[in-house]
Amino acid sequence: MASDKIKQKLELLPLKPGCYLMKNKEGEIIYVGKAIKLKNRVHSYFVGSHNYKTTKLVSQIDDFETIVTSSEKEALLLEFNLIKQYRPRFNIMFMDDKSYPYLKLTKDHAPALSVVRNIKDKKAEYFGPFPDSSAAYQTKDLLNRLFPLRKCQHLPKKVCLYYHIHECLGYCEKKIDEDVREDMIKKIRRFLKGDTADILHQLTGEMNEASEALNFEKAKEKHDLIEAIKHVTQQQKVQFKDRKNRDVFAYYEEYGYISIQNFILHDGKILNRSLSVQSLVEDAQTTFMSFIVQYYEKNILPDEILLPYELNIEGIEEVLDTKIVQPKQGNKKQLVDMVKENAKKTLHEQIETLQRDENRKSQAMKELSDFFNTEIHTIEMIDNSHISGAFNCSGVVVFKDGEPSKADYRLYRLDEYRSDMDSMKEVLYRRYYRKLMEKQPMSDLLIVDGGWQQIEAAKEVLDSLGIDILLAGLVKDDKHRTSSLLDKNGEVIEVKKDCPLFFFLTNLQDEVHRYAITYHRKLRSKAMNKSILDDIEGIGEVRKKQIWKKYKTIKNLRQATLEELKEFLPTSVAENVLELVGQKTLDNH
Repeated sequence: MASDKIKQKLELLPLKPGCYLMKNKEGEIIYVGKAIKLKNRVHSYFVGSHNYKTTKLVSQIDDFETIVTSSEKEALLLEFNLIKQYRPRFNIMFMDDKSYPYLKLTKDHAPALSVVRNIKDKKAEYFGPFPDSSAAYQTKDLLNRLFPLRKCQHLPKKVCLYYHIHECLGYCEKKIDEDVREDMIKKIRRFLKGDTADILHQLTGEMNEASEALNFEKAKEKHDLIEAIKHVTQQQKVQFKDRKNRDVFAYYEEYGYISIQNFILHDGKILNRSLSVQSLVEDAQTTFMSFIVQYYEKNILPDEILLPYELNIEGIEEVLDTKIVQPKQGNKKQLVDMVKENAKKTLHEQIETLQRDENRKSQAMKELSDFFNTEIHTIEMIDNSHISGAFNCSGVVVFKDGEPSKADYRLYRLDEYRSDMDSMKEVLYRRYYRKLMEKQPMSDLLIVDGGWQQIEAAKEVLDSLGIDILLAGLVKDDKHRTSSLLDKNGEVIEVKKDCPLFFFLTNLQDEVHRYAITYHRKLRSKAMNKSILDDIEGIGEVRKKQIWKKYKTIKNLRQATLEELKEFLPTSVAENVLELVGQKTLDNH
C-alpha cells in the first residue's frame, strides 16, 4: 500500500523516458530502473500483485526520485551509470565477476604478455576472451616459451637469465631491430588466431633433428611444446567459416526467475558459459538489456552481436557501437535458439534449489527481525585470526537480505597482538570511525563472535563514537558450534537447531571465519616464502627460481662451486651467494 507521500509524487510523474531511484526509510537507494514512460512504469510497482522479489522491494520503498531523459538511449546509459555508482541491493549486478580474461600484448619497444580482465589500456593489443583464467595463463606461458618476449615486469639495467637462455631479446640493454620485433608480433597474432601450422612444422623439424643427434633432452622439450600447442588450440571447434568475432545472447524467464546465457565466438571458436540465474524485479527484457550494457563495460565489443528476434533493440542498438543481428532463419537463428535452450535447461535445473534457498533466507531474516522487533536487512560480522599473536588480522563480512555482499567485505592487518578483545576493538573503531567520516550507511545489525564480554567491548567502542546500532553476540557451545544469540542487554535468544535462522547464522560464522583465515594464511605464506637469497644484492625472482630449480635445497647449494654458479651468475653475485648461504647455515647449527 503506497503512502500518501508516494501517491502525491506518482500523480506528478511525466509520460517521458528516464530513470527512477527507489529509496528505503534510511534514504539508501535500493533499486534503479529505467522507463520509456516514467509515470506508467513507476505507478505499476504500487498496484496489482507481483512476484516474491518485487513484493519484497515494494515493501521497503519509502520514497523515490526520477530523472527525465530525452530518449530511451540516454535512459539506458544513465541506468547503467547509476547502478554502477550506487550498487543497489535489488538490482541484478553483473559487473563484478562476469568479465572474461584476455591476453594483453603491450605495443612498446619491449613487448610483454599478461593476463588481464581490464581492457581499458588503448596502448595495448588484446586477444581473447578465454573461457577461463587457466586457459589464458596456459596460453601466456606457452607463448613466453615460444617467443623472446619481455619477461620482467620492469626493465632492469642489464640483461638477465632469460636473455642467456634465448627467451628474451635483451630489451633492457640491446638495440632491437624493428623488423625482428614486428615479425615476432605477427607470428604471435597468427598463433592466437589459430594459425599454428608453421610453428608446429618448425618444432617437429627441431625435435627430429635433436633426436637424430641423440640429444633426447632437447627432443623431449620440443615434443612437450608441440603437445602444449595442441592442447591450447584444440579446446574449441570452428562454427563459422568467416571467422568473425560474435557474441550470442539469449534468456529464458519462468517462475519469477531469469536465466541469461551467452556463447562467445572468437575467430570461429566457440566458448560456452552460463552467466546468471537470478530472481526478477523488472520485466525480463529490461533486465536482459541491462545485463548486456553492463557486460560490455568490461568486455570487448565483437564484430557482431546475435540477439533473439522478438527483442526490442531500439535503445541498445544506439548504445553499442557494433552490428546487432536478430536472425529469423539459418545457422545464426539456430545458434540463438541453442543458447536460449541452454538458458532454459539451466533454469529448470536450478529452480528448486533457488526457490528453497530464497525461502530459507527470507524466513531467517524474518525470524531475526521478529527477535529484535525491527526490520533487519544488512548484517555484518567480525572474526579475528592469528597464531600465538603472530600475523594478527581480522575480516568483516556483510550480508544483505540473507545474501553475502562481497563488495562490502573488508580485511584488516592489525597492530601487535595483545588480546582477541583488543583486536576486535581496534577493528570496530577503525571501521566505524571511517563510516562516520565518509558518511556511509550503518548496518542494521552487528554480530560479534562471543558472549557478554565481547558485547561490552563492542558497546564501549560504539558508544565512544556515538553510534547506536543493534548489537548481538554469537554464542557457541562446548563443541564450538553456533548455540544462541545474546542481545546487547545480555538477554539470550535461543535458536532452534532445525530452523532457517540457525543455518543462516552458521553460514555467516563459517563465511567470516573463511574470509579471515584465508587472509591470515596469505600473510603467513608470504613471510614463510621469504628466501635467504632475498638478502643478496643482484638476486631477483628469475635468478632465485633458477638457483632453487638447480639445487633444490640449501644443503645442495652449499656444495656448489664458484665455477658452477658463475655459469649463470656474475662473479660478485656468485661469491655473495656462497658466502651468505654458508654463514646462515652455520648460524643455524
